[in-house]
Amino acid sequence: MSKPAPRLKAPATAPRTVAARAKRATPPAPASASEDLDLETRVRADHHASVRLWLRLLSCTNLVAAELRRRLREEFDCTLPRFDLMSQLERAPDGLSMSEVSKRMMVTNAAITGLTDRLVADGHVERVDDASDRRTFRIRLTPEGRAYFLRMARKHEGWVVEMFAGLDDRKKTTLRDLAGELKRNLRKG
Repeated sequence: MSKPAPRLKAPATAPRTVAARAKRATPPAPASASEDLDLETRVRADHHASVRLWLRLLSCTNLVAAELRRRLREEFDCTLPRFDLMSQLERAPDGLSMSEVSKRMMVTNAAITGLTDRLVADGHVERVDDASDRRTFRIRLTPEGRAYFLRMARKHEGWVVEMFAGLDDRKKTTLRDLAGELKRNLRKG
């Protein structure tokens, strides 16, 4: 006959009632049956307000980015990272070094190289020698690439305006100002 397994004592911090355990273990129900689950469903009542805010911001960012990715892919056969790279280049008519683009987009040089290779193959970007440093080159939009990007940028702006249409201008300004304050505090960090 085997001995029954020893019963482990619950840690002192564990909820003691069934209701308390259920409250901690069960994520909040979506506001509607059609609402998709996202990062914010991880939030529990006992999470710190900062964690709850971070997950809300991250969830909103992910929802907007996913919709932009879908629309760019469907209407322009373009990825969001390629659009972002072209956006950086559109602001720099003389082009940028790979390192400059990498810093602006906060990704590795290797990631920029892959994006650049595809855009060069598509005729949207060209590599040119850097006059100040013959060991490196700059990348810039071709005239065709600039026209392609500007068509996408107009649509992109309209999509963003559409996605934020549920907020009036006062609320958008308040959110932008608060996010700016958070960004400044994070950079001081």
